[in-house]
Amino acid sequence: MHTTNRLFDALPRQARERAIANCALIELASGAVLSEPGVPANHVYFPLTAFFSLVTNVEPHKSFAMALIGHEGMLGATLLLDIDDAPLRGVVLGSGSALRMSTAQFRREIEERGALSQLVKRYLYVLLLEFAQSSACGRFHQVDARLARCLLLIQDRVHADRFSLTHAFLADLLGVRRSAVSIAAGMLQRRRLIRYSRGEITILSRDGLEHESCPCHAAATANYVHWLG
Repeated sequence: MHTTNRLFDALPRQARERAIANCALIELASGAVLSEPGVPANHVYFPLTAFFSLVTNVEPHKSFAMALIGHEGMLGATLLLDIDDAPLRGVVLGSGSALRMSTAQFRREIEERGALSQLVKRYLYVLLLEFAQSSACGRFHQVDARLARCLLLIQDRVHADRFSLTHAFLADLLGVRRSAVSIAAGMLQRRRLIRYSRGEITILSRDGLEHESCPCHAAATANYVHWLG
């Protein structure tokens, strides 16, 4: 289980220690809403063991997850653009710990510490790539392949083979009906890639999921490696 944040890990030691000293270590419960579209953010969050979903709504359709954020990133990077309002709803998808920094302090860190500013710029670029990938994925790829990709992305962030996710939550993540998730999960289960019972998902074969996944998971992983190391 990761207990550090990849962005902080990439900072020089003194800059990292200073940034962490300006954060509060908090525990976040699954389902907690951390940001709302059009509402000024009071804090930014650097997940440690928690992970978040960035969600958009297009009426009258269901919500759709544009990106997942775990220990590799942060919630609130768009403050770098000098815009106070959050662009998307930020929801805690997996409970756990995070480092929380006030937006005022984050702005001071960005203005005064070049290393963090450069790193967040690169992360924001990776997020834009992920948004584009997610939009194309939702349009062109089958639900079972997208579910495999989603489960791999979650496993990348929780570093565990077992985690809790309901059909309703997965449907929101993929922007489909619950029945579509049931069919796709059943297909993956029959192929003995996962075990799914009462909201508990166990990954039985990561290699198998990677084979079933659309190419978007590999593309997202490559972007993080290339731009954030």
